[in-house]
Amino acid sequence: MTLFFISMAIISCGGVLSLLTFRQTALSKIMVILLISTGCLCGLVDSVTTLMHPEIQRASISFLHGLSLSFKMDSLSAFFLAVIFLVSLLGTVYSYHYTTQKGTSVSVPVSYFFFSVLIVSMALVVTAWSIVTFMLCWELMSLSSFFLVISDYRSAENRKAALLYFVFSHIGAMFLLSAFGLVYADTGWDFAAMKHMAVGVKMTVFILTFIGFGSKAGIFPFHVWLPHAHPAAPTHISAVMSGVMIKTGIYGIIRIYLLLELRHPAPGITLLVAGAISGILGVVYALGQHDLKRLLAYHSVENIGIILMGLGVGMIGVSFSNPAMAVLGFSGGILHVLNHALFKSLLFMGAGMVLKKTGTRAIDSLGGLFRKMKVTGMTFLIGSLAICGLPPFNGFVSEFLIYMGGFKGILMKSQSGFVFSGIAIICLAVIGGLAMACFTKVFGVVFQGEPRTAVARQVDEKGWTMKAAMAVLALFCTLVGVFPGILMHTILAWIPGMLGIHAIPQQMETLNSVTVMANHISLGAAICMATLVAAWGLRQTLYKGKPMAQSDTWGCGFTAPTVRMQYTGSSYAAAIIGFFGPAAPIRETHTPVTGRFPQKSSYHSSTGDIAEIYMAPLVVRPILFLFDKLRWIQHGDIHLYIGYILLAIILLLFFL
Repeated sequence: MTLFFISMAIISCGGVLSLLTFRQTALSKIMVILLISTGCLCGLVDSVTTLMHPEIQRASISFLHGLSLSFKMDSLSAFFLAVIFLVSLLGTVYSYHYTTQKGTSVSVPVSYFFFSVLIVSMALVVTAWSIVTFMLCWELMSLSSFFLVISDYRSAENRKAALLYFVFSHIGAMFLLSAFGLVYADTGWDFAAMKHMAVGVKMTVFILTFIGFGSKAGIFPFHVWLPHAHPAAPTHISAVMSGVMIKTGIYGIIRIYLLLELRHPAPGITLLVAGAISGILGVVYALGQHDLKRLLAYHSVENIGIILMGLGVGMIGVSFSNPAMAVLGFSGGILHVLNHALFKSLLFMGAGMVLKKTGTRAIDSLGGLFRKMKVTGMTFLIGSLAICGLPPFNGFVSEFLIYMGGFKGILMKSQSGFVFSGIAIICLAVIGGLAMACFTKVFGVVFQGEPRTAVARQVDEKGWTMKAAMAVLALFCTLVGVFPGILMHTILAWIPGMLGIHAIPQQMETLNSVTVMANHISLGAAICMATLVAAWGLRQTLYKGKPMAQSDTWGCGFTAPTVRMQYTGSSYAAAIIGFFGPAAPIRETHTPVTGRFPQKSSYHSSTGDIAEIYMAPLVVRPILFLFDKLRWIQHGDIHLYIGYILLAIILLLFFL
């Protein structure tokens, strides 16, 4: 793991350098970005090499005459590391033209420092190989991301979002500590000994860790922090948090499942049901949003649901000794980790460009941006098609594998396998349809039509590093979708060994045929798109230099249309959200229209999140109230500080 630790050191040096050059100049900013990018590139090379030539690497750091930090890199760790380093690298490049201290309380050097700590801690989390190591790295990741969310601390909304994230992070950490406490009492600090525990203890540990990791991943109903925190953070941080940080929760679920060696169907059913609920409600809540970044944050809940459904299908396949179903489900879920990281980071970066140039995230204040933001519009369109699971883009490939795993489950003789596989297939189809509705709304309202406000008319697309990062991500989304064979073969090569199953030759032929089928579908779609592009190019060539008449679209006799007559995000999605009314209550405020000559009226609607509605009185408000009441500690009275310290010591002694 030498190259891995070298990359950690280089990234850390970049963060430290950003603090040392506090009065930042353009040169110091370039040096910081180069160091962090170089470290990410070294880590990416190391992780991809490990994936292509699988080997287990171990390292241990001893301290305090007995304690040690243990690390291990296997294929699963290497895959997550590749995702972390790739998105972090592009996020760092994107940040050069995005970050500025003008008109904001965000300190750019401090932001880069915590960004480097976040990258290092995420990488250490997915390689940690003991309870102590894991919890230390996990807490470091949570704290660094908290400071990034609260970067613009003068905003009351950002402070609330950061506190909400802090609370849910540590509620999740308490569940993890409870689970690891059971493990330590039974087997000690080492992860590898967890498989020797009794079945009842294993199930308890799995449920506790599922809640703890689910809080970080944004699984419903533990997702309440996510739509607040992701919009609050700077855009390149939002891209990394949504693209890769929440995936550490998915990594934790997979790793604990593998360590416990659970062959019972209960874990798979739990993940599948939780994934179906998260996926459907996530996209429904996204449909009702008016804030562009908040909408994308809810789509993270949706895609975490898709990943969980894939893993759930795989776990059910393991429990019923169906290797094809198990491998397809796990392959689809794990591949969707990468695919979601690519297209969600791309979409957040597109939203960041829009925010940077217009100063607003309000969807209904935009419109017509495609005319002046060609690169942003085209790459955002590619990301939108990818997140909807349409070929020939990468989202289709992983969802196709999950579908095929579900169909393998339907063919089983087990009634429960048939029912839950059917649920996965139906829910995945519903999520895909709702996602298409949501992104036709987003792209149509934001990039097409006429500009709704002055800020939408006066935009540009300056900032080549931002455009370059988006272009690279769009290219990856396309390449993975058109040529999925390399990735699919790589993943299918180590998934069976990871699960401890061995597919018989007939089932391996089935898996190979699935790969060939996905290749053919993606290639066919790519040929269709290439044909359309060629036809457009031919038309442009043939009509070049020829006069072309332009006129307004016929308005059915109405000659004075205004931008207020266009669809808004609310009107476009109202019918769909109304269907899910019990789970997504709509709150409307408007002035009544009265009289023969009514005065100017207004209308505003918002979609409620039932998890936030019901959890706020139980969790959020009491904690906010407690923090508010404890402010007297900050008044500077030495007697209060001494009393607080004594009380803390007494409580610690009691628990010890």
